[in-house]
Amino acid sequence: MTRASAVLTVSVLIGSTLVTAQEPPGAPQTLADVARAEESRRKSSKKATRVYTNNNLKPDNTPSRPAPQPPPSDAPVAPDTVVPEVNLPGGTSPAATPVVRDQAYWANRIAMARAAVDRSRVLAAALQSRINALTTDFVNRDDPAQRAVIQTDRQTALAELERLRVEQAAQEAEIVKIEEEARRAGVPAGWLRPAA
Repeated sequence: MTRASAVLTVSVLIGSTLVTAQEPPGAPQTLADVARAEESRRKSSKKATRVYTNNNLKPDNTPSRPAPQPPPSDAPVAPDTVVPEVNLPGGTSPAATPVVRDQAYWANRIAMARAAVDRSRVLAAALQSRINALTTDFVNRDDPAQRAVIQTDRQTALAELERLRVEQAAQEAEIVKIEEEARRAGVPAGWLRPAA
């Protein structure tokens, strides 16, 4: 490269630098220009004058509602509804206090059994969704290693779903057992109805 061509190259570079330094007003800004403008905006804006803490907040003076009391148990107790608590698997404890099988007892017992069935149904639905997703994923994969992992996960989920269905059937049988036990004890049918 000759000296004249080197001088020409340097002068072209300097000229292009000067042209870009004097960009027209509609040209896009560089990141440095934006940063400088934001810094000057922050310096000129007012700082926050109020900081709120827990000490600034007023306490809640509204009276809290007392917990609702269950209605008094004026209903007659059905025969054979007072049984002693079982202390040991083989017998009853003579010093144990008897459990009164009133409306609250039956309503709580049936509600817990129904809640267990509902929980099992929700879990079964979730497992079925997972199985469906794994089946779709298995079909759409080409890699044999990935397909093997997905198939193992799918088989595990299928086994868990089957276990859950057996458990749900046992829970539903427990509801039938409670209803039959209540019928034999002369419990009014309304005591076993779900709360609205």
